[in-house]
Amino acid sequence: MQTRIRSLAIVLILLSAVAPFSFSQQKQAPKSYVFKGKVESVGQKGLMVANEKIEGWMDAMSMMYAVDKPEVLKTIKAGDQIRATVYDGDYTLHDVQVVPPQQKGK
Repeated sequence: MQTRIRSLAIVLILLSAVAPFSFSQQKQAPKSYVFKGKVESVGQKGLMVANEKIEGWMDAMSMMYAVDKPEVLKTIKAGDQIRATVYDGDYTLHDVQVVPPQQKGK
């Protein structure tokens, strides 16, 4: 009986020592941002976009961006206004959507 209790105590001690380490090793999901911009050109591997300022992440600028779904390059054209999701530390546009042009006066 004492051997079982001692074994259980050892297992509990090991688990309590390992648990905090395993939780601290988990990565947090990167922060996401809404990306808005105007497509300047469409390339074979990405889009040249004049993006709006992304508060807390990036100033307004023109830059080439990769896209998460290459088939989107067949449907987007220069001049399109787009919206997408970007993640901290990643310059890939995710879930790119063409935004209909806003009508003046509305």
